Amino acid sequence: MNRVNDESLADAVARHGVELDGEQIAHLDRYCHALWEWNEKLNLTRHLDYERFVARDVVDSLWLERFLESGESVLDVGSGGGVPGAILAIARPDLQLTLCDSVAKKAKALADIVRTAEIPARVVHASAQEVLQGERFDTLVVRAVAPLAKILTWFNPLWDRFSRLLLIKGPAWVEERAAARERRLLAGLRLSKLAAYPLPDSKSESVVLDIRPTD
Repeated sequence: MNRVNDESLADAVARHGVELDGEQIAHLDRYCHALWEWNEKLNLTRHLDYERFVARDVVDSLWLERFLESGESVLDVGSGGGVPGAILAIARPDLQLTLCDSVAKKAKALADIVRTAEIPARVVHASAQEVLQGERFDTLVVRAVAPLAKILTWFNPLWDRFSRLLLIKGPAWVEERAAARERRLLAGLRLSKLAAYPLPDSKSESVVLDIRPTD
């Protein structure tokens, strides 16, 4: 496992100004090791040192966390290696987190990671659309899964099963919004930009988007 200058996770967390207590950092470290161990067998992440893990995965997840109310039921769409869902579960154990992935190998790996790192979340091998057929959630969180138009196509028939989408998007989000509007996929929905923050090693920014029905 590669680490920048053999630094600790606590070092990277402090450098990025992330507010986590010692117990949460230790819990995240256990998650890191479980994730990186699985990554040697299955491609789950490209962030294989503490610097990239914190700068991309932790920072993104904690920006989402700011907009989640206590006790919310949250579905992490296409969780892959567990970002943002596993990190949200560590930072906010009050949330009811379900992590889903439609790829059997990834879901199996994620279930083992969650179990090994003792993360308070449930893992389901299914697409988010399949999960929503049987359950209702307050919020769907989405990061690095698909363009906005595709995401809206998936979930527009299912708005009775959840209350809002909370998405992390990069600098192409404006173009993605335009493409979705052109296809009238945002009709009856309100899209709000809740936050913007710098994208590491870039002059661009990431954003947190909130999408929900207008009535």
